[in-house]
Amino acid sequence: MRDGSTGFLTTRLEQFISWGRKNALWPLPFGTSCCGIEMMSTLAADYDISRFGAEVVRFSPRQSDLLIVAGIVNLKMAPVLRMIYDQMSDPKWVISMGSCASSGNGLFDSYCVLKGIDTVIPVDVYVPGCPPNPENLLHGLLGLQEKISRGDTHAQRRQRA
Repeated sequence: MRDGSTGFLTTRLEQFISWGRKNALWPLPFGTSCCGIEMMSTLAADYDISRFGAEVVRFSPRQSDLLIVAGIVNLKMAPVLRMIYDQMSDPKWVISMGSCASSGNGLFDSYCVLKGIDTVIPVDVYVPGCPPNPENLLHGLLGLQEKISRGDTHAQRRQRA
């Protein structure tokens, strides 16, 4: 306060922690095909994902809390994806970007393509499209932030249990 008196801020501790978590996401990009290019353009200056508190891109799972899977995941990559997810510290969130990561994409109906990453790891937000626009990824990020503030993500449900 300008007159020298002190002010008070009252809130619940859970709400304060959720506010900090949703505004300081550290993404780990897992881009394997054309969706990875769209994810990279989201990180560039034109779309500027840093406006939403996710500019600290880490390439180590131990330093990140948001996994963005963008593109085709083959069956041989599924154990690697699971290992990366397991190495991330709790709480952790996952965005599945594009129809290949979300459902295996019918165009690549093959024995070697994983039919959605949700068969290997829990997914919090699905970003549709083939490939999705950078605006769609930003919309998915905002949706994840809303879920984090409401306490409606896989990570927060796991902590309560």
